[in-house]
Amino acid sequence: MNDALSPTISPTLPLAERLASAMTVAGPMSVAQFMAAANAHYYGTRDPLGSAGDFVTAPEISQMFGELIGLWCADLWDRAGRPEIAWVELGPGRGTLAADAMRAMAKAGLTPAIHLVETSPVLRRAQAERVPGATWHDAVDTLPADVALIVVANEFFDAMPIRQLIKRDQWHERLVACQDTLFLPIAGKPIPAEIVPAPFRDAPPGSIIEASPDAVAIARVLARRIAAQGGALLAIDYGYEGPALGETLQAVRGHAAANPFADPGAQDLSAHVDFATLAAAGQAEGAVAWGPIAQRDLLGQLGIDARTAALARTAPDRADALLADRRRLMEDMGELFRALALTAPSWPAPAAFA
Repeated sequence: MNDALSPTISPTLPLAERLASAMTVAGPMSVAQFMAAANAHYYGTRDPLGSAGDFVTAPEISQMFGELIGLWCADLWDRAGRPEIAWVELGPGRGTLAADAMRAMAKAGLTPAIHLVETSPVLRRAQAERVPGATWHDAVDTLPADVALIVVANEFFDAMPIRQLIKRDQWHERLVACQDTLFLPIAGKPIPAEIVPAPFRDAPPGSIIEASPDAVAIARVLARRIAAQGGALLAIDYGYEGPALGETLQAVRGHAAANPFADPGAQDLSAHVDFATLAAAGQAEGAVAWGPIAQRDLLGQLGIDARTAALARTAPDRADALLADRRRLMEDMGELFRALALTAPSWPAPAAFA
């Protein structure tokens, strides 16, 4: 997060040194500021995906994922009367999902303008190779305002900065401090009890509550646009229906869990998504919320078994690999990952959610 760092601190210093210097000047920063600064540097300086990176997402596991999402979009567009749309992906990684979805949508007669919300120059270059002709945006505010929007957000909201509240004798906001170049979480000043959801105000000491104001703000902007312009948002991520007690902040490096407060900017930081809060944010702006449902149910209803069989018939030598990919999407990720849809009030019920 740029405002977490003093403009007088040299941008050529390693991020850890810049954060340490900022804390020396201004004191500890919120978990949200620390996470925002770490992820901005992390995603802006590398391609984190694949076996050589830190993690693998569903589109990188199998083409079937992006194809089925593309068909979900095309089906909804068709039943909405085939209006002019802009197709949008938030945090599109290497562009793999977009490329697979475009191929499937085209077969169904949908060839929309493609808009990608991405700030990383490294990932933009990878996306340009797979999705030529796309238009890039730094934020959702500049998306087209004169057509319906169909927005896909796969593993996007989990990277949004989170605030953490921790219970001691009272509730406190959790901060990140630096001691001898070691970053560690501490309890800040007490906060008013009214900030804490009523069911959790008397939670036992050590309890943690997480919230993502940035995720809610983006959901509200998109829901407002969708309600006014037509369209839908499909968000797929690991998460829960909250609010709830518990810490989910995590770091991944080299496909293994890591300390989220170590090596800022060198590893991916994420947190589980509160789908109930996103749904409520969408409804507050006039959109209709559907779900959340398990990824297993979404892909199952969209026909992943039939698609697996069709690909296996075309390439019998890949049959075992295709079944393994299906197993990862449906079993390994099938319950942890969930899907939420927001639609314009005038649009039909989305496939798999009704």
